[in-house]
Amino acid sequence: MVPDLILRSWQRSQVLMRSQTPSQAIPQPLLRERHEQHALLRQAAQPALSSLAEEMLHLGGMVILTDPEGLILDTAGDLAFISRAARMALKPGGTWSEADRGTNAIGTALAERHAVAVWGAEHYLTDNRILSCAATPILEPDGRIAGVLDISGEANQLPAESLSLVRLAAGWVEHHLLLAQASRLSRLHFQCSNANLGESILVVDHDRIVGANRSALQLLKTSHTRLLGTSLEDWFNNPPTCRHGNLPQAFSDKTSLPLIGRWENSATRIAGSATPVNDVSDPLAPLQHKAIRVLNAGLGILLQGETGVGKEVFARNLHAISLRWAGPFVAVNCAALPENLIESELFGYQEGAFSGARKRGIPGRIREAAGGILFLDEIGDMPLSLQTRLLRVLQDKTVTPLGGGKTVQVDFGLICATHRDLNELVRNGQFRADLLFRLREFEITLPSLHQRGDKAMLLDRLFAEQGGTANDLRLDEEARRALLQYSWPGNVRELVSTLRTLTALADPGSTLTLADLPAAIRLQQATASLTSLTHEAMAAALASNQGCVSAAAKQLGIHRSTLYRHLARR
Repeated sequence: MVPDLILRSWQRSQVLMRSQTPSQAIPQPLLRERHEQHALLRQAAQPALSSLAEEMLHLGGMVILTDPEGLILDTAGDLAFISRAARMALKPGGTWSEADRGTNAIGTALAERHAVAVWGAEHYLTDNRILSCAATPILEPDGRIAGVLDISGEANQLPAESLSLVRLAAGWVEHHLLLAQASRLSRLHFQCSNANLGESILVVDHDRIVGANRSALQLLKTSHTRLLGTSLEDWFNNPPTCRHGNLPQAFSDKTSLPLIGRWENSATRIAGSATPVNDVSDPLAPLQHKAIRVLNAGLGILLQGETGVGKEVFARNLHAISLRWAGPFVAVNCAALPENLIESELFGYQEGAFSGARKRGIPGRIREAAGGILFLDEIGDMPLSLQTRLLRVLQDKTVTPLGGGKTVQVDFGLICATHRDLNELVRNGQFRADLLFRLREFEITLPSLHQRGDKAMLLDRLFAEQGGTANDLRLDEEARRALLQYSWPGNVRELVSTLRTLTALADPGSTLTLADLPAAIRLQQATASLTSLTHEAMAAALASNQGCVSAAAKQLGIHRSTLYRHLARR
């Protein structure tokens, strides 16, 4: 059965292609002009192109970005396939509208304003039937088409989930575009915990809505045409008036759907604005590079590491640069919740499920993570009874709240973290082996602070971020050396806390010295200095006595065996 969308495209193509032959790629000078014209789109799409290109390398295909007319701006992926595709003008400068190429994923996505997959023989032109393609329009905040994101490969070689993948990536690009274009305007970010949608965003200028993302349109059950130019009062019963930060009270739409939200503008930090670690000297860079590929492929990640190494920070950064970054990041600390509450917190419950339950029930943290990332910290502390339920959720991608009710389909990325030895817990019968295998599809061990080769750069950066730059503070060499030599048993968390306290207590414009550091750091530095002086004194005594241990020991006033012990330790 040929999809209706493809049939409509063939009917259009029969008319459009009657007197039309496929055009050639435009010359380089004209392509450069198009690149300049669509610079913001290309910049917004770059992370998505890079991420999809990694997948295409393994599939032997390519990812394509076009302008609103179907002219190809950029390609990336498998070089051998890109070379073959270029011979049929599937390259930068080539135009793939329906008027130029008949039915194809790029042109048909533009004509239908809808995501579309075109497989092999569904292409209108015979020459193009060696391809399988999936494409979706990229929308501006005001609903205009900014371009098309497409993945293409050999006929029947693209996976069935290609369309979902390209939709997810296009949402990422649209989010970047919205933030860039609305950087000087107010943005209302909101969501409903009962809806499996990503974060909804409305762009507001002088109390008029001038932009929206797809999640907002879905939640409000409207279109750009109906929404733009209206006011918040047209869509919400008690529209939020506070224009900065988290909203102090819940509000609702015209159907009384409860919503939570926050205002953001150019002065507020955007949670999804993090960028990948590109510094090759950073030990986390190769870990992040691998992890983002795994996460975008829909696999689970298990983070191991000592307390305080930054497992949640690493997970939040992955979320911010992943294809799910427009969705929520929901963190649950399995060790912080009492055993009798963690089940209802994770899976939610229906009204009347147990004594003391909220009147309307709650959806649960798993459903709140729909479209985004669920981060389960201290997963090793999860009770065995819940491990069975979690495994079922991960296998079936459905969740049923306590007290019965409708089973709900869920879609989220999973990152777990622990400082415990899960293999040991499995051997002791405290953790399910089958759940461990499911969670450990990709395992990363984050280095402790004393293992990191970039400790000096990290110290300087964190000192600046925690108030050093803002208050014009400096560290003298002795204080900096003490901070670098300290063992930091609490890892990065302890370092950040220490720097925060130091900068809070310091006078603006001052230089921090060893005397300003906490006692534990000064004591360790003093011990290290004493040890160093002892070694220097022994070395000098041995040198002045031509290496004679007995004479050197006598000069130092210690027993010969004591000197031997010190030399053996060195």
